[in-house]
Amino acid sequence: MLCDICHKNIATVHLTEIIGNRIVELHLCQECANLKTEELKTQIELSELLGGLVEKKEIKEKPSISCPKCALTLDEFKKKGRLGCSKCYETFRDSLFPLLRKIHGSTHHVGKFPTEVESDILIERKIRELKHRLTRAIKLEEYEEAAKIRDKIKDLERRRNRKKD
Repeated sequence: MLCDICHKNIATVHLTEIIGNRIVELHLCQECANLKTEELKTQIELSELLGGLVEKKEIKEKPSISCPKCALTLDEFKKKGRLGCSKCYETFRDSLFPLLRKIHGSTHHVGKFPTEVESDILIERKIRELKHRLTRAIKLEEYEEAAKIRDKIKDLERRRNRKKD
């Protein structure tokens, strides 16, 4: 298949663009793909991308917030796409959560952990999950199920406490 732009070289890169409600497929050679990449870089700046992900009302609510540790402002974060220090996560928490949820689909870590702490973290997660299920079972008046869940929670808490000692 030949490149859709130059019609000379073999297409090795295949792009799918969604423009409005249309799907446009481009088959490009390496040279034209490099040119297209440069074109896209100039069209989309990181600040615009982040600005589109963060809801407008949240930005308007707190435009003058700055980190007490590094003095980074929310506007500077939107332009740079990077936080300045660990305190920024706390300072910009209200704006970061919706952004993280849109980008990653969650605000909680779901990946791998170091093996030394993995079992502790998994036990804590399981306890949290069981407590949520316990609350739901009680609301639904499923008391037998609630008793089983309560016993599982107690067992996990005992295991956790034994590991700490």
